[in-house]
Amino acid sequence: MTPSASAGPVATYDVIVIGGGAAGENAADYAIRGSDRTAALVESGLLGGECSYYACIPSKALLRPLDVAETAANLEGLSTPSLDRAGLLARRDRWVADYQDAGQVRWATGAGLDVVRGHGRLVGDRTVEVFGRSGDVRHLVAREAVVLATGSVPVIPPPLAGVAPWTTREATGVTAVPDRLAIVGGGPAACEAARWMSALGAEVTLLVRHRLLSRFEDFAGDDVADGLRAAGVRVLLDTAVDSAERATDPAAPAGALTLHLDDGADLTVDEVLVAAGRRPNTDDLGLDALDLTAADLQGRTHGGTLPDWLYTVGDVNGEALLTHWGKHQARMVGRRIAARAEGRPAPEELPAPVPTVVFTSPQVAAVGLTSREAAAHGLAVRLLDVDYTSAAGASLLRDDAHGQVRLVVDAATDVLLGATFVGPEVAEQLHAATIAITAGLDLATLRRAVPSYPTASEVWLRLLEQ
Repeated sequence: MTPSASAGPVATYDVIVIGGGAAGENAADYAIRGSDRTAALVESGLLGGECSYYACIPSKALLRPLDVAETAANLEGLSTPSLDRAGLLARRDRWVADYQDAGQVRWATGAGLDVVRGHGRLVGDRTVEVFGRSGDVRHLVAREAVVLATGSVPVIPPPLAGVAPWTTREATGVTAVPDRLAIVGGGPAACEAARWMSALGAEVTLLVRHRLLSRFEDFAGDDVADGLRAAGVRVLLDTAVDSAERATDPAAPAGALTLHLDDGADLTVDEVLVAAGRRPNTDDLGLDALDLTAADLQGRTHGGTLPDWLYTVGDVNGEALLTHWGKHQARMVGRRIAARAEGRPAPEELPAPVPTVVFTSPQVAAVGLTSREAAAHGLAVRLLDVDYTSAAGASLLRDDAHGQVRLVVDAATDVLLGATFVGPEVAEQLHAATIAITAGLDLATLRRAVPSYPTASEVWLRLLEQ
């Protein structure tokens, strides 16, 4: 389809990316870098996307000072720092550039990308229609490729849809801390938000349908639940919301709402945060113009039922809703587009494990298969378990340090299949495990890697001694 002149101005690029978050930025950059190819980055919001302003960056800006304060409180010889609520929120604001994207735009322009402001949707073969902020409409046509990088949006359970709940955007961007906050969900986003909202002074109740961090090893969720309770969070497992209503009584506290729980109890709070999962954002993306559905995008970056010029990266394909995984996909897709444009063979793309970190107290870091996933795949495995503090370096991190580490090992080959770490600062342990699984290393090879003393990485030695 070629748009008519009356449909608005037409611009042609080699590559068009719909969605200017981290994944979209990387796909556009890698597709044209070192060449004279052109690329347009279409974005209706802030360039840099969800992670930069409403998720990863602001949440970690809020959580890191809590880590430092807890460590100081649990190291003999140090005084416990006091929390400065205004200072903590000011730190968050600096890290999100006060919700301005001028810096991201400078980067994009410097990388040779044209930033096109507006909502982009497919309208035909290699053609994207962009509805601008001022109501203008323009069309972009791609010579080589169109990349979909529109991310994901929160899933709001029907019982809460009518009470204007918070999502993670309101939680990371909080300015007025509610006295009483309910959080619905038991995944990483819910657990992290419970931690910083409690530290900011909210009375937090976490409502979890089954158990915390259900996709991780069971001990991870148990330890995080203990940590949240120790921080003053009320954790209700096996609990769901049947219905909800906001107060209409003028005498009621501003914003007060009542949650009717499935056990018959009522919970009255000032706000409710829904962190119960996300879904790929395919809303008004124009898939029907190509006879595609959202299901056609799932689990693939290219090929299948997709036209050969259409690619996906990041949350929109549902493979793993993590910023670093979206950026990984974007680098691969960008290289593939570049190779095709230059008549070169596409670079080899080997499978890679997905690492995940939960910035709770204790931290959780995991990569590869859990013991439950290995069993579901019918794999015979050995589990190597040790206390995190069996390594002197881990015990030195905090006087109250504790945690657990598990390796999932193929029983026949001794190859590492998965690893889970729970404890202070275990996020920095994860990449070694990711490298080992990516490389297909066995235990004999890992034993040759000597950890320094006294570091927390000596936990690997304790595991391999088994």
